[in-house]
Amino acid sequence: MKARVKWVESATFLAESESGHAVVMDGAQEYGGRNLGPRPMEMLLMGMGGCTAFDVVLILKKSRQAVADCVVELEATRAETDPKVFTAIHVHFIVKGTDLSDKHVARAVELSAEKYCSASIMLGKTAKITHDYEIQSA
Repeated sequence: MKARVKWVESATFLAESESGHAVVMDGAQEYGGRNLGPRPMEMLLMGMGGCTAFDVVLILKKSRQAVADCVVELEATRAETDPKVFTAIHVHFIVKGTDLSDKHVARAVELSAEKYCSASIMLGKTAKITHDYEIQSA
């Protein structure tokens, strides 16, 4: 996997993925940023959310669950001093579908957290990661 990040101006950077997608990242205003995009650490947290949501939806579909929607809300705490790594991350899944099995959703969240989500497992080396979920009818 490859990526390229190019400095645009001030605290603004353009990140390009090997798959041909691009995203603008920008620093905080106190560092010269203009709020043109997410901060790099926000991107990291969003990447983890995307990784685990992908897993959960795929696992539920493979389990023949009628999943209609999946939203992942993440809340992270960072260390006070440099390097300001994530020290705690809470992941809340809101899974919607028809007749979803609590057992299947719980297992999908567990498998993502413990086996499949590379981002979660990497971030778990510095952060205590907790999970919960709710099931809603579609």
